[in-house]
Amino acid sequence: MSAAFDCVDQSTLLQRLERNFGVTGLALKWMTSFLTDRTQKVAYGRALSKLERMLFGVLQGSVLGPLLFDMYTSDISKVVESHGLCRLHQYADDWQVYLSAPVTEAVTAVDQLSECVTNVSASLSSSRLRLNPSKTLVIWLGRKHQ
Repeated sequence: MSAAFDCVDQSTLLQRLERNFGVTGLALKWMTSFLTDRTQKVAYGRALSKLERMLFGVLQGSVLGPLLFDMYTSDISKVVESHGLCRLHQYADDWQVYLSAPVTEAVTAVDQLSECVTNVSASLSSSRLRLNPSKTLVIWLGRKHQ
């Protein structure tokens, strides 16, 4: 994905924490405090930008950052599983979608994987995230005689 941690919609994340994971009460207040009312400015040489409020993103260097990102994107596993043999392995914004099929079903497997990645991309787009084509690879594994 491209700039994945920076693109997380904080209000959507908080809604998903409550709706999908049952985070309520004081725990939700802690998460709200952790995510919101953050600011940043950029220093370049002797120049300093004005202070800007951060409406998007989770902290990449934090312990909670990867976990919150996984929770933000947890619905993607349902998208992948809806494509039969496709499976998802993920940690934060590092994802692998894969499937295993006999060589006799290679054409079907390629079509299924392609459709799955298209649907994952569309689902990510609805969460303000996008796949990075330059980081997207296909690896085909098989025996030498295949």
